[in-house]
Amino acid sequence: MRHTVTRVLPHEPDLLFQLVGDVEQYPKFVPWVTGMRVWNRREVEPGVNQLDAEAAVTFSFLREKFATRVRRDANARQIDVNLLYGPFRRLRNLWRFVPHPDGCEVTFEIDFEFKVPMLDRLLAANFDTAVAKLMKCFEDRAATLSKGL
Repeated sequence: MRHTVTRVLPHEPDLLFQLVGDVEQYPKFVPWVTGMRVWNRREVEPGVNQLDAEAAVTFSFLREKFATRVRRDANARQIDVNLLYGPFRRLRNLWRFVPHPDGCEVTFEIDFEFKVPMLDRLLAANFDTAVAKLMKCFEDRAATLSKGL
């Protein structure tokens, strides 16, 4: 399943890049992320770092953990996330943050497939809603952080 969302938000690209890249904070503002463990932090090159992160998630009847490798490229304002292990056959998402006259154009791309086809079918029915809720979590968090500046 693939999906792309692009929004223009009234925030600086660097703020949004930092917000999305700070995966350890997700349990504070993404309701279905109930835990996050991070390890293996390293600088790949100047302005580019990588870490591995395991998320515990709960969606109504489903409780799972999955781990990803998160590559944060501050030079390109891009965050690339790839599956390490979990209930997915494949999982990749990409965030891009481009300056815009009204703040920042944020693009979120996701491509995934569960190992169990029934989970794909269940999520397919609600996928647009789920992605919209995820984006709203980040938008609300950015607004909260901006007020604190």
